[in-house]
Amino acid sequence: MTTIEKQLAELVAREAIRELPQRYCDCVWRDDVEGLANLFTADASFITVIGDINMTVSGRDNIRDMFAKALNIQPRPYIHNHVIELVADGFASGRAYLDLRSARNNMEFLGAGYYEDEYMATPEGWKFHTRKFTALRMDELPGGLVGD
Repeated sequence: MTTIEKQLAELVAREAIRELPQRYCDCVWRDDVEGLANLFTADASFITVIGDINMTVSGRDNIRDMFAKALNIQPRPYIHNHVIELVADGFASGRAYLDLRSARNNMEFLGAGYYEDEYMATPEGWKFHTRKFTALRMDELPGGLVGD
């Protein structure tokens, strides 16, 4: 592959990866549980760290079930500062930072934290393979994320 072709492939990959957290937030805003689940590989893991709580959910179906419970607090995420590192062909990692508001409570501040992600290229496009959320502040704990 020529340098130009390689640079173009990297730009296309970065843009597709950059869209994942944006689509994630869009699905949360629209309560689209199926759309959220489809952003993950079939064998993906979602890890949550909130204070002393450390929970891992593995597999797209289990992640779907978790989101079905977690959206009960009507979160409205604002994602920013997305950093992407292309690791190898078809693999990347990244971080994204989160400010969280509550639609149920007049868009009051709900929490903040960051995601550490591993991305994988699939025949359907780039997907989350691992998504780890670390809360720096959570004023209300969402269902499904804390094993309720």
